[in-house]
Amino acid sequence: MKIAFISDIHGNAVALEAVLENIHQQKVDEIIVLGDIAYRGPEPKRALEMIRSLDTKVIKGNADEWILRGVEKGEVPDQALSIMQEEQKWTVGQLDEEDIDFLRHLPTDLFLEVEHVTIHAFHATPTSLFEVVLPEATDQQLVEKLTKIKPADLYLYGHIHKAYKRVADGKTILNLGSVGLPFDGISQASYAIVELHQGAFSTSHVRVPYDTERVCQQYEKAQYPNKEMMKNIIITGRND
Repeated sequence: MKIAFISDIHGNAVALEAVLENIHQQKVDEIIVLGDIAYRGPEPKRALEMIRSLDTKVIKGNADEWILRGVEKGEVPDQALSIMQEEQKWTVGQLDEEDIDFLRHLPTDLFLEVEHVTIHAFHATPTSLFEVVLPEATDQQLVEKLTKIKPADLYLYGHIHKAYKRVADGKTILNLGSVGLPFDGISQASYAIVELHQGAFSTSHVRVPYDTERVCQQYEKAQYPNKEMMKNIIITGRND
């Protein structure tokens, strides 16, 4: 069994297209989506339609929750709150009620048993859509924040836009990175593949180049709020 896990598309349908094409070439059996589908990119509706067309397991991320109820004080730096609220309103304006309803009813985590391997997947942590657990966290922090809710062989999450793999206290933890807005200095889409067979599993990260210039042009054409900052993230792969 071969499963592709993707997350943090953030309305970047061009990157999503490139990733789905790469996944098709990898001949995976299933695609699973760990949230943050539409908000902060120039093509929120097309990205959401592409995810819905997969007819697969999808869970909710913090950016999906923001679409539903807005960005609240304390969830982002104070200096970013106003512009991110503008971005949220713009994004909601691109979607219809059916899109909103789809996001509203997404679950917040996923527990799988495949080929005698147990997998717990979530967006940020098992108990929060918003908490940040970075690659440089201590082993104790990783175990406490990511693995305590359900015992599993493999834990997967998104949210931080930085792909990594760690083993902490015997727990294998994998972050997928981001399809649409990587923050690790590599301006290529990121996702992960998990291969499973009779209790054994292996994991790998895949980086996929895509047309970043086209996405920057889309931000311009759409008159997206905060377009200069978002274009810089697309070009540099950083959110510094």
